[in-house]
Amino acid sequence: MTANVYLQVIFYLVVLIASAKPLGAYMAAVYEGSSRVVRWLAPVENALYRLCGVDPQQEMHWTRYAMAVIWFSLLGTLAVYALQRLQVWLPLNPQGMGNVTPDSAFNTATSFATNTNWQGYGGESTMSYLTQMLGLTVQNFVSAATGMAVLVALIRGFARQSAQTIGNFWVDLTRSTLHILLPLSLVLALALVSQGVVQTFSAYVTVPTVESVEYDKPVLDADGQPKKDEKGAPITEKAAQKEQVIAVGPAASQVAIKQLGTNGGGFFNVNSAHPLENPTPLSNFLEMLSILLIPAALCYMFGVMVGDRRQGWAILSAMTIVLVVLLALCVGAEQAGNPVLAGAGADQVASATQSGGNMEGKETRFGIANSALWATVTTAASNGSVNAMHDSFTPLGGLVPMWLMQLGEVIFGGVGSGLYGMIAFAIVAVFVAGLMIGRTPEYLGKKIEAFEIKMTAIVVLVPLIMVLGGTAIAVMLEAGRAGVANPGAHAFSEILYAFSSAGNNNGSAFAGISANTPFYNWALGVAMLFSRFWIVVPVLALAGALAAKKKVAPGSGTLPTHTPLFVFFLIGVVVVVGALSFIPALALGPLVEHLSMQVEHVTLYGSK
Repeated sequence: MTANVYLQVIFYLVVLIASAKPLGAYMAAVYEGSSRVVRWLAPVENALYRLCGVDPQQEMHWTRYAMAVIWFSLLGTLAVYALQRLQVWLPLNPQGMGNVTPDSAFNTATSFATNTNWQGYGGESTMSYLTQMLGLTVQNFVSAATGMAVLVALIRGFARQSAQTIGNFWVDLTRSTLHILLPLSLVLALALVSQGVVQTFSAYVTVPTVESVEYDKPVLDADGQPKKDEKGAPITEKAAQKEQVIAVGPAASQVAIKQLGTNGGGFFNVNSAHPLENPTPLSNFLEMLSILLIPAALCYMFGVMVGDRRQGWAILSAMTIVLVVLLALCVGAEQAGNPVLAGAGADQVASATQSGGNMEGKETRFGIANSALWATVTTAASNGSVNAMHDSFTPLGGLVPMWLMQLGEVIFGGVGSGLYGMIAFAIVAVFVAGLMIGRTPEYLGKKIEAFEIKMTAIVVLVPLIMVLGGTAIAVMLEAGRAGVANPGAHAFSEILYAFSSAGNNNGSAFAGISANTPFYNWALGVAMLFSRFWIVVPVLALAGALAAKKKVAPGSGTLPTHTPLFVFFLIGVVVVVGALSFIPALALGPLVEHLSMQVEHVTLYGSK
């Protein structure tokens, strides 16, 4: 890697880690109800409680907390579904967007309510302004706030003892949104507007093109949706383009919360590669920083709330080490490029490095370093937004974002969900350590017994089942195979990536797959639902069980969980679970594709 790449990566990481402490301390004060922090918005907060009939002093048992999460998320899903199915008759639709098909509407509603934000559609050609704002942007806030609330409930489980309650979901949800997400989003949105990110209610702008261009135009049905053949591919007809319609809209406000809430849903089809969504290097840096900002700060907040800041720094260190190692692999693979395209010398022996690296699918204004950094960051978090097309990465470069998701979205991960996933792995780590010395494992003063291990096992295994099970079904069925346009190993990688994304609530994709078909809309939607709520409920059960326990004083046999030894032990547990679970599947996709490139390189140029 060049000095320029090192400087960009180091600067990004320094700013990120430096921001974690002040923001984490602020968030801890918010959730602990510090009057010094919450007083500024206390009148608004109290008015919301009165409007909704919520008693902020009444705390909940974990079962009631879980039901509140599920019912709130279900109602949000139904609201987003209804907006899509009725948008042709609703206001703020200057382009006259048609109603979304039932399967696509289900997929999108599920996606945004689960903080996945997988998109099988083009935003600027499918969604009205009202649907984008009232449906998608609102869910960007509340689905992120829900993940943060669940995390806070789990932290209370460690902090409390002999307690039957873990907090009030409605209070945690309100404070996450009002005191954290809204202020940060307002600041970021204004900064993005200053860089040229569009924010308007005006209709799309039509301008004449310099030259007339012939293209294949999608054939639309009576509902204004593209017609598809039996393989799910769009039906087209020849047309000439003499004008260009430039899509605009209230994008900056949605971009801000999609990054801060690790949502990732793009206002435009090409997401953060679009010049009106991410126009400058500064906007690119701010958006990348905001993706990991809250997940990093939550680690410090965790340490503050459990009374030992070292615990938060230990988990943040484990996340950062894995991120840096995989980032180096991704950047190195993209800079090396495709060996088949490497130029041969006078002796007809090619170097293994493609001149200029692999720039396919990347914006020149960002280059390889910022494209690979974004791809690594967005899949380390459950964000899923892109500024380059992951499908065009080299096999090893594309393996990095895929495997980061398969690790369970715990390397920073989504806001709230990433940290409670990593805490589950920490419990597995202390359990394994306890087996080694033959004593009951402890974590943060709480004994880890049979019930806690069962709940933790569900948290770890559900995404794995969704990914591998969904991929297996898709490759066996004709409806699943029909969605891929590329043959061989890369087709398998596209399917595996899609279910890795849905099964871990990420939302990014290998764009070569045609996912907006009934099969993929329903299959991926189910995977998103299971991967969100079959984890949320066990996490809250874990919180309730831990809160009811008494704390035990550390003894000579207690494993310290804030030391470098535990950091690397935790990394080992995360990597081993990921390796043992997914290496066979990765071997059928990106690994065999990488080896095939090497074989073709030797066939073309020979070897020294």
